[in-house]
Parts: sequence; structure tokens; C-alpha cells
Amino acid sequence: MSDLNLPRDSENLEAPPNLPPAKLLLESALSLVGEDLDAVNNTIQQRLRSDIALINTLGAYIVKSGGKRLRPLILLLCARCCGYQGKDHILLAAVIEFIHTATLLHDDVVDASATRRGQPTVNDVWGNQASVLVGDFLYSRAFEMMVETENMDVMRILANTTNAIAEGEVLQLLNAHSPDTSEQQYMDTIHRKTAKLFESAAWLGGIIAGENAERCNAMASYGIYLGTAFQLVDDILDYNADSADLGKDIGDDLAEGKPTLPLIYALEHGNTQQKAIITQAIENGKREKISAILEIVQSTGALDYALTQAKDQVKLAISALSPLNDNKYKDALAQLAEFSVIRGH
Repeated sequence: MSDLNLPRDSENLEAPPNLPPAKLLLESALSLVGEDLDAVNNTIQQRLRSDIALINTLGAYIVKSGGKRLRPLILLLCARCCGYQGKDHILLAAVIEFIHTATLLHDDVVDASATRRGQPTVNDVWGNQASVLVGDFLYSRAFEMMVETENMDVMRILANTTNAIAEGEVLQLLNAHSPDTSEQQYMDTIHRKTAKLFESAAWLGGIIAGENAERCNAMASYGIYLGTAFQLVDDILDYNADSADLGKDIGDDLAEGKPTLPLIYALEHGNTQQKAIITQAIENGKREKISAILEIVQSTGALDYALTQAKDQVKLAISALSPLNDNKYKDALAQLAEFSVIRGH
């Protein structure tokens, strides 16, 4: 459990009773924009339609596979926090989800992943070619949709975002199977690959609401800090969570040769034998010594270190919200930051 304090008005947010703390925080935030999220899901289903049968089939599979819609949720909450009353937040929340889903489709091909969220991946069922091409369709459909806002700032932000995500993917590829990857290289990768889309989701909420530069920048900062915390915890969960909770097997990152922060820290602080085990595992991309590596990341304090870094990012995210007007949506944004570090508990 995180030792961060919950937002002062969290008890006033409606949510189903008897939920674990992490789910309670998420459900509290979701309850504030339930109608908006329904509209986003309807938009996603409508805009996935094509006269190409395979796209419709894969689109239906993707929608059914679901996900928390966390990035769209951030955009909706930021827009509502700023008093936005228009409709572009629905359209752009769907755009954000399309971009996110496209990156997942491409990721799964690059990583040769067979499961995601406990379900077979698109590439595992239909093959790499279909997965890549439908990912391309989602990217192009997202750009079609964003143009409908006729807002140059929106288009500039999202164009920059997709470029940064692609750069992050390339950086991750370059770092794969490299035990020499530094913590700074790792952080640069996740800022581009993961945190950038969180940043854009939050930023766009302020942009379409016509907020001033200070508040828009505050929301963008919130997003980048939250996205960083979210990815840090994701990387922690790869070494200490039940695979049923993750929707994947323990050590998936290790099997793909990804030098995430827990491994980077353990390499720096382990003894000679421990360093040799981790180095070999990263270079070979195998989980055959996963039990030994789980013990190493625990004994070296690597998981505690990574969690501390995530909590620091959450504190920065909550602090970044200070220029925004106090309301229930701002409180929910702070709760989402808290959720990011306790969701594995």
C-alpha cells in the first residue's frame, strides 16, 4: 500500500462498496465521467467500422479485449476539471485510445507476444501482417478524427506524440538484450514510449477547454509524471505480481530481453554472481532462471527502489495539479495518480 495521502474529498466520490483500495480509487474516478466514457466507447465502436471485413473482425476483438481506458479517462477528467462543455473531448478521448491500441498491436508484433490482458494477442490469432496493418489503420483513423476538431494545437500535440512514441519504440529496441543500459536511457525510453501519451491526454483536456498556458502546462506535467509512475509500476509488477492480475506471465519483460529499472538497479548493486545471472538473462532473453532473478531483485532492494521512484513521480503529478481550480475532477485526477502505485496490491 502506498503511504501517500488520498485527496481530501475522496470520501465524497461515489463508488461501489467493498472494493480493494486500488479498484476503489479507479471506480471513484470512473463514476464522475461515466456518461462521457459510454460516449467514448460508442465512438470507438463506430469509428472502427470499415468496409474491409478483417478490420471489422479485429476491431470487434480489440474492443472486447477492453482495458481500463485510463488515458481517455485522464483527458475527460482534465476537460471537465476546466469546465469544458463541448463534444471534442469525446472525439479526442477515442483518438487517444486508438493511438494507444495501435502501439500495442505493433508492440506485440515486435515482442512476439502471445497474450495481453490474459487474452491471445491479435498477432497470435491473425498473424503479424494483419496486426501491423490494423495498427496502421488505427493510426490513420485517429488522424482523420483529430482533423475534425479543426484545432491546430490539437493536431500539433498529437503529431508530436505519435512521433515521440515511435522514437521510444526504437530506443527500446536498441536497448533490448543490452545489460549496459543505464537508468537514464531507461527513463528516456519510457518518457517517450509511455508517458508521452499520458501527457498529451491531460494536455488536450486543457487545450480544448481554452485554458491559459500555465494550467495547460500543469496538466501536461501531471500527465508525464503519472505516465512515468504507471510504467515504473508496470515494470515492478513483472517481478512480483500474480500473472492472473497482470494478464501475462511473470518475467515477460525478461523473456524479451528488456532491461527495466528493477534489473538495472540489481545489476548495479548485486554481487558478482548475481550480476552474471542477470546479465546472461538479459542477453539471452530467457526466463529459465526467473526464480533466482526474483530473489535477486528482492534482496538487492531493486523493487523497493523502483517503487520509491514511482511514488516520487506520483507526488510530482499531484503537485502539478495545484494551479487548477479545486473541484471533484481535480480530486479524481489526484486519485488516479495514487491508483498508479497501488494497483498491484
